[in-house]
Amino acid sequence: MSKTSSMGRGIEVLLAVGTRQAAGSDGVTAAVVAAHLGRDRSQVSRSLRTAEQEGFLGRTAKRTYALDWTVFTDAQLLTERRLQRDGSSALDALAAETDEACFLGMLRGDSTVTIGESVPPSSNLVGSWLGRPYPAYCSDAGQAVLWEAPDAEVHSVFSKVQFTRHGPNTPASVEEFLERRQAARGRGYSIVDEEAEPGLYSLAVPVRDFKGDIVAALQIVGIKDRLEPRREQCTAALMARGSWLESRLGFRG
Repeated sequence: MSKTSSMGRGIEVLLAVGTRQAAGSDGVTAAVVAAHLGRDRSQVSRSLRTAEQEGFLGRTAKRTYALDWTVFTDAQLLTERRLQRDGSSALDALAAETDEACFLGMLRGDSTVTIGESVPPSSNLVGSWLGRPYPAYCSDAGQAVLWEAPDAEVHSVFSKVQFTRHGPNTPASVEEFLERRQAARGRGYSIVDEEAEPGLYSLAVPVRDFKGDIVAALQIVGIKDRLEPRREQCTAALMARGSWLESRLGFRG
């Protein structure tokens, strides 16, 4: 959409307000938005007043402009719908490319929960994981969904967790989990090698929404002897599908 049209200018102003709020501002003035966009203040003021009249913006106690909460709610609902619909497409495509079981997981408390799956008959994995929680410290999605969480937040998530051994390589503490997450960040994807159960191997990447928040993890899970030798090939497909899904959720990198 052209930024020279009234609608384009209005959307540009809304995005500028949202950007400032995402950076921690409670509200912004017309002068701040104009400076941010490099545009005439009177023109920006008109766009802000129109957006307020249409219900996209509200006024704070300090008379600054802020996005109306309904905008956040509508955007969140759209994200959830796209995560289900486009997540399903990403899973099916990834499973077809890798011939492995593929999952989409989210963080719920100190566990991860599978919200989508595509499992080809040849994957050798039996049963559905939809809706089933698993401890995040050793799950296939744990490192990815907590990819950008501050260390203090990770400690808080696992504050009441007893690190029970589920496989030969299950992390024994929060510190060990953080070390593995750091290694995952360095390579760009997580590897869970017999942490969840013996013989199980998985790869995962975080999935971000339009705000840049991590809302899910895209995963490939399989038998170690079969998946590990194909790690590079499967990782390339995983990262490509993860990027595609992020773009569908409005993430611009």
